[in-house]
Amino acid sequence: MTETGSPSAGPALTPDSGATGSTRRQMLARSGALGVGIAFTGALSELFTGSAAAQALGHDGYGPLVPDPDGLLDLPKGFRYRVLSREGDPLRSGEGPVPSNHDGMAAFRGRRGQVHLVRNHENREAGRVPVPAVDGLTYDPEGKGGCTSLTLDAHGRVRSERVAIAGTAVNCAGGPTPWNTWLTCEETEDKAGTNGYTKDHGFIFEVDGADPRRTGAVPLTAMGRFQHEAVAVDPRRGIVYETEDAFERPFGLFYRFLPDKPLGGTGSLRAGGRLQAMRVPGVPDLSSIQETGARFDGIEWVDVPDPLAAETPIRFQDFGRGGITHAQKLEGCYWGDRSVYFVSSFARSAEGSAGDHYGQIWRYDPDRRRLTLVIVFGPDTDVQLPGESPDNICLAPSGGLMVCEDGGGAQHVYGVTRRGEVYALARNRQNTGTPEDPEWGEFAGVTFSPDGRTMYVNCYDPGTTFAVTGPWRR
Repeated sequence: MTETGSPSAGPALTPDSGATGSTRRQMLARSGALGVGIAFTGALSELFTGSAAAQALGHDGYGPLVPDPDGLLDLPKGFRYRVLSREGDPLRSGEGPVPSNHDGMAAFRGRRGQVHLVRNHENREAGRVPVPAVDGLTYDPEGKGGCTSLTLDAHGRVRSERVAIAGTAVNCAGGPTPWNTWLTCEETEDKAGTNGYTKDHGFIFEVDGADPRRTGAVPLTAMGRFQHEAVAVDPRRGIVYETEDAFERPFGLFYRFLPDKPLGGTGSLRAGGRLQAMRVPGVPDLSSIQETGARFDGIEWVDVPDPLAAETPIRFQDFGRGGITHAQKLEGCYWGDRSVYFVSSFARSAEGSAGDHYGQIWRYDPDRRRLTLVIVFGPDTDVQLPGESPDNICLAPSGGLMVCEDGGGAQHVYGVTRRGEVYALARNRQNTGTPEDPEWGEFAGVTFSPDGRTMYVNCYDPGTTFAVTGPWRR
């Protein structure tokens, strides 16, 4: 194990006088003066290495957010949004109402300029509007979660909206595959007989947004049964990386799945494979690492004793001498620059973590077997500002990073440039509380159209899917 690098002063965000939703950059001394908004430290350039567009990116954002007169979504001047879908409205297929709890999402290229959006619905047993059961696409009749698929024409108009998979549970995030399918993840480990379920849950399912019946409702059992969050696929090797968002100690693990038939399109993941968990020698809990740039070589991967967790949840299982490495709130996961990046939204020692932070982004380089802590967020003492608890994450076509916020107070989609500027790109204005005690639902599922001209993003509650256009490449 080697550690290199040390924390450096990072930017802080505070309100810009007289400009709604804008931010200004301030340097923080390392004297502990961290009470003014969000701070983060880290080598931001590492997130964008290899992107030609990123080399030219250096702006401080797109300006202040302009209040939306319709009270839905605040955006910078020059940007526009279109509401594609809202919970409770009729699905165009006639299968029932649009389900609640819009979460992870991905966009895929279709024929003649079409775009297929596949969208998760994180419904539990008491979801407000469940995913309608459809013959041939339903795994467990008692599961209320699943996915819906929207097809947009070349002008961005919704042409169809239908159920893509039903009867699953707590479909939180997931990830796209190189063969243009979506892997939807159940963030639960409830077994048959629990909460009324007739089948075991906690699996990954493959969904074809263009033709859902091609994939059906088949659990990819070899990929493990646990509280899945997100996945990312190595497009060269076909290895699938998986995060686990366990809600109590011992916290989740970071996994990789070695398929027996990699990169074979639909059906390849059903052929089975080997599930392994990451071991960082000498580090039982990633939250104990606080210095950005901390680097660990010789990362080990240990076979999971019982991937189906028939008797014992995986994170409790015996991984032999040396144990295994845990982390609290492992969430977003994506592939870029021959590496996989994954997010820990926060860690709290009061809840059992070894350390405290407001968000970490880690990078694993499989060629070097090297794990590096790229960014640490926080502390953030003003929950009205962007930056608390990063969740879903994606790379923008312009080279920047887009992050969905999932914390307290106002909720934003915010960007991080290669130079380290953080800026608010969108703010949810849909108040689900009261004027005296407002509440705003988190953002989720941020993704871009194949041509890079449209950002799609979900508001979790009330479930709303937006398409955002504007001067992305200026």
